[in-house]
Amino acid sequence: MTTNALPKHALDQLFFEARSHNSWTPREVPDSLLRDLVEAMKMAPTSANCSPVRLVFLKSPAAKARLKPHVSAGNLAKTLAAPVTVIVAHDLRFYDHLPMLFPHADAKSWFAGSEAHATATAFRNGSLQGGYLILAARALGLDCGPMSGFDNAGVDTEFFSNTTFKSNFLVNLGYGDGTGMFARSPRFAFDDMAKII
Repeated sequence: MTTNALPKHALDQLFFEARSHNSWTPREVPDSLLRDLVEAMKMAPTSANCSPVRLVFLKSPAAKARLKPHVSAGNLAKTLAAPVTVIVAHDLRFYDHLPMLFPHADAKSWFAGSEAHATATAFRNGSLQGGYLILAARALGLDCGPMSGFDNAGVDTEFFSNTTFKSNFLVNLGYGDGTGMFARSPRFAFDDMAKII
């Protein structure tokens, strides 16, 4: 497959004009769009196709009420107002699925019995997939508000009890109303953050 550069308006939607939103319109995000979002983001690469991300989309008032006690005061209002809040988590036992996900090698043996290696791999690739989630959401016309500022242990107890899943960060999803946004913060110049050797 040959790829070509995306047009400027697409790059603007993904990067240059996209912002982290704090305020939301009441427009609903349909379940079908969340399914499309997952179908898109899951196609991006992870090491050995390990795919450790696990996602919980909180839409209902009851689900948001379960999250509420674990969100910091500064993030609470925008989280409760967002049409959807996603808990981006990763499965520490992702390697149990590698015989299906990566069938051409015994990849499970690379991680089973090596807790530190498995934990680092789950966190790294789950974080990567969380980044893909943000880009896929923007590509599908959604606005995002990714954040930490919550009690991971409390969220894990509330939503992932008796599982091997661990929360990483939250992403509010919906259609931003543009208010409550700070001016765009500075970014490093190329030479301050990168070099070509």
